[in-house]
Amino acid sequence: MAENNQNTTSSSQEKKKKNPFSIYWIYILIALGFFGLQFVHFSGGPKEITRQEFENIMLKNHDIEKVVVVNREKAEVHLTEQSLISGKYDNMLNAPQGGKVVEKGPHFYFTIGSVESFEKRLEEVQKSFTEEQKISVRYETRRDITSDIISWVIPILILVIIWVVIFRRMGSGMGGGGNIFNIGKSRAKVFDKEENEIKINFKDVAGLEEAKVEIQEIVEFLKTPQKYTQLGGKIPKGVLLIGPPGTGKTLLAKAVAGEANVAFFSMSGSDFVELFVGVGASRVRDLFAQAKQKSPCIIFIDEIDAIGRARGRNASFSSNDEKESTLNQLLTEMDGFDTSSGIIMLAATNRADMLDSALLRSGRFDRQIHVELPDLNERREIFKVHLRPLTVEQNLDLDFLSRQTSGFSGADIATVCNEAALIAARKNKTIIEKQDFLDAVDRLIAGLERKSKVISPQEKIITAYHEAGHASVSWLLEYAHPLVKVTIVPRGRTLGAAWYLPEERQLSNREQLYDMICSALGGRAAEELHFKTFSTGALNDLERVTKQAYAMMAYLGMSEKIGHRSFYDSSQNEYAFHRPYSEKTAELIDNEVSDLIEKAYLRTFKLLSDNKEKFEQLAELLLEKEVIFNEDVERIFGKRLFTTNIS
Repeated sequence: MAENNQNTTSSSQEKKKKNPFSIYWIYILIALGFFGLQFVHFSGGPKEITRQEFENIMLKNHDIEKVVVVNREKAEVHLTEQSLISGKYDNMLNAPQGGKVVEKGPHFYFTIGSVESFEKRLEEVQKSFTEEQKISVRYETRRDITSDIISWVIPILILVIIWVVIFRRMGSGMGGGGNIFNIGKSRAKVFDKEENEIKINFKDVAGLEEAKVEIQEIVEFLKTPQKYTQLGGKIPKGVLLIGPPGTGKTLLAKAVAGEANVAFFSMSGSDFVELFVGVGASRVRDLFAQAKQKSPCIIFIDEIDAIGRARGRNASFSSNDEKESTLNQLLTEMDGFDTSSGIIMLAATNRADMLDSALLRSGRFDRQIHVELPDLNERREIFKVHLRPLTVEQNLDLDFLSRQTSGFSGADIATVCNEAALIAARKNKTIIEKQDFLDAVDRLIAGLERKSKVISPQEKIITAYHEAGHASVSWLLEYAHPLVKVTIVPRGRTLGAAWYLPEERQLSNREQLYDMICSALGGRAAEELHFKTFSTGALNDLERVTKQAYAMMAYLGMSEKIGHRSFYDSSQNEYAFHRPYSEKTAELIDNEVSDLIEKAYLRTFKLLSDNKEKFEQLAELLLEKEVIFNEDVERIFGKRLFTTNIS
C-alpha cells in the first residue's frame, strides 16, 4: 500500500510537471479577447458599401430615408420601408432564404472622406430631385466605449504583465521562489539529516589531521551536548576555516555535518548581497530563523569575506553600506542565539586579513582553524582518496608522486589524478601508469605540450643552452632545489622548462635564498657565456629574482646596511598609499638589491665558466633528446655532492 501511495504521488507530481498552468495565461486571453473585438463584425450590424453604390443605386432610386454622418468620417444609410419590403436589397443585406429584411437601420455605411466633399457631391447628385425627394443628412458625434476601454486597459495590462514577469524572474534569481515578496528569504541549501543527503565524512577528507582533531569537538557536542553542558562548558559559537584555495575547507565543513548527522545549511557570502537595500540583513534573519527550527544544525557560509570585510576601510564610501548592514545583522544574530541552542556556525575564507575584527572576537568565531597546503605525508593520503575510483598500475609509487607535487593543494591533486586518467585514455591504455601522472603534473604546472609550435633552429639552440644553464647551476649549488628533468618542448607560452624537487622547509636562511637567486640567473648567465649576448627568455627569471631580492632587503632584514628592520605591513591595508620609509632608505634598498643581484650573477657566471665543457655537453644532449632527466645530468657532472632523495 505504501508503495502504491508513493507511485500515485510520484505520478501526480509528474502530471503537474507535464501540465504546467499559470494564471497569467488568463490575463493574456482576456487581452486578446478585447483586442479581437475591434476586428469582429456581428451579423446584425450595417453592411459596408461603396460610395458609387450609394449614389447610383440607392440615391437615384429614392430608396434612402436618411443619412447619418458619424464623427465626420462615416455615413450610415437608412433605407425606406418600401425598399426593404420590395426585397431588392435582400442579397446585399444577406437576408434569410424566403424572408424579408424589415429591421430598422442603419442598413449600410460607407466612408465619406471629408464632410465638405460629401456635401458637395450629394448636392450635385440631387440637383434634379424635388424637395420631397431630397434626403436629410444628420451629423452625430459618438464615442466608441469599447475602443476607449481597450485603449486604456491594454497598455496597463501590458505594463502589469511586464512588471510581473520581470519581478518573477528577479525573485527566482534572488532565492524568492519566483515571488518578489520572497526576495528577503534565505537562499541557503538545506541538507536534512532525515534524508541522509550528506554522504561525506572524515574518511573522505585526507590530510588535515590537526584540523580534524580540532573540529572533532564540534561533532562531539552536536552528538552528545550533555557531556559538555553538565560540566558547565560552552561550545564555541563559530569556527572559521582559514587557508589557501583548494585546501579542503568546504569539504571539511561537509564532513562535519556528515559525521554529526545534523541539518546542514550551506550558503555563499555573495548570496547575501543584492541590489536592493536591506535584502542581505533580511536573509541573515531568515537563515537563523530556519536554523532554530531545525536545531541542532550547522550553518556554513563559504567565502565569508564577501560580507565580512572590515568596516570603514574606505572613507570614500558611506558607512551605511549594504554589506555593512548585512555584517551588522550577522553579528547581532551570533550574539542573539544562546550557546545551548545547538546551532554551530562554520565559515571559510582565504582572506582572513580582510575580515572585521568584531567578527573574529571571542564569543563569535571563537576558533580559527588554519587549513594549510598539505605536506608530503598528507599529499600521499590525498592521492589514496582520489585514486580509489581509478584503474592504476600495481605498486604505483605514491611517495614519488607526493614528492613531485610539492606545493599542490588537495584540489590540484584531484586535477592531477583526473588529468592522468584522461591522458591514459587518450593513449588507449587500459590502466593509468606512472608516466601518465608525471605528464599530468607537467600539464598542470607548465601547460599543454605544443609539439606543433614552429620555432626556428636558432631559438631552439638558445632555449637549450638557457635551460642547461639552469640545470647546471642548480646541480652545483648546495641549497638550490635538486633537478628532476629539463625539456625544450614548448608548453603553454614557454619554449622550455626545468622541473625541480623543492625541499619542504618552513624557514629559509640567507645562504639558501642566495643560492635560489643564483639558480634563477643560470639561464641568463648561460646565454652570455655561450652567445656573448642576451635574449628575452629570462624575463620570468629576472622578475622572480628581483622580487626575492627586494623581499630580502625590505621585508626579511637580510641587509647589513639596512639593519634588522622590516617594512612589511602584515595588516595589508589596501587603502594605504604611503611607504613606511624615507626616500634615502628607498635609495639604500635599491642599491642593496642591485648589489645582491649583481654579486649573484657574477657568481653564477663564474660557476658556469669553470664548468663550461660539461655545461655545453649538457646543452647539446638536450638539443638531441629534447627531454633529459637527473640521471643524464649526473652522468655528465658526476654524482651530486649534496644529499638529496629524488628517486
